[in-house]
Amino acid sequence: MPVVSNSSPLIALQAIDRLPLFQHLFESILIPTSVKQEIRRSISVLPPWIREQEIKSPLPAIVLRNSLGNGEQEAIALALEMRTETIVLDDLPARRTAHAAGLNVIGTIGILLAAKRRGFIGNVRSELDNLIQASFFISPDLYAEVLAVAGEATR
Repeated sequence: MPVVSNSSPLIALQAIDRLPLFQHLFESILIPTSVKQEIRRSISVLPPWIREQEIKSPLPAIVLRNSLGNGEQEAIALALEMRTETIVLDDLPARRTAHAAGLNVIGTIGILLAAKRRGFIGNVRSELDNLIQASFFISPDLYAEVLAVAGEATR
């Protein structure tokens, strides 16, 4: 089953040349029109496994009640409309809204952890460092927690 993604995970992984991890981990990626617009500077030509999908239904009330960006609103709405099990989001308010709507949520860091577990990358630390170099914010506490989960924590 395909997953739906918002723009920030796509842009972040493209910035560190790890966009193909999406293809390795998921059958295909669906993005709404607003996400395609948001990523066009970073990903000018979509790979064939990322497909734009128009939303046919009005935005659900749960999405409209929260102050989310257009891409986040449409990504959550598309995931609900397509009945996907998983959505890829980084923004905390959007993640909370998606959870409240019954969706499983994974983010950029979760993709890196899954990629390591499945053997697509050797370690998470260098990928996190690359994300930070590319201006992706990761708090020191989250950085340490992720390394511990990945089995890469230093003592």
